[in-house]
Amino acid sequence: MSEVTLTAYNVRTKEKNVPVLDGVITKTAKGAYMVQGHDGKGNKLTTLVNEQKALAAIKAGIAKQGW
Repeated sequence: MSEVTLTAYNVRTKEKNVPVLDGVITKTAKGAYMVQGHDGKGNKLTTLVNEQKALAAIKAGIAKQGW
C-alpha cells in the first residue's frame, strides 16, 4: 500500500495540494469524513476524504480520530 498523505486546497493563498498538519478526522452528520488541520503557516485547512483514506490515515498515525 502506498503512503497516505492528506492534502487540501488553501483558500487564502490559492495553493493546491497543501499538506495538512495535525489533522483531526471527524464524521459529518450525513456520514462523510472531514479532515481539519493547518498548513504550518497559520492557515486553517479543511477537506473531505473518503472512508478508506480516512481510516488509513488514522491507522498510519497521520491524523487523529475525532469521533
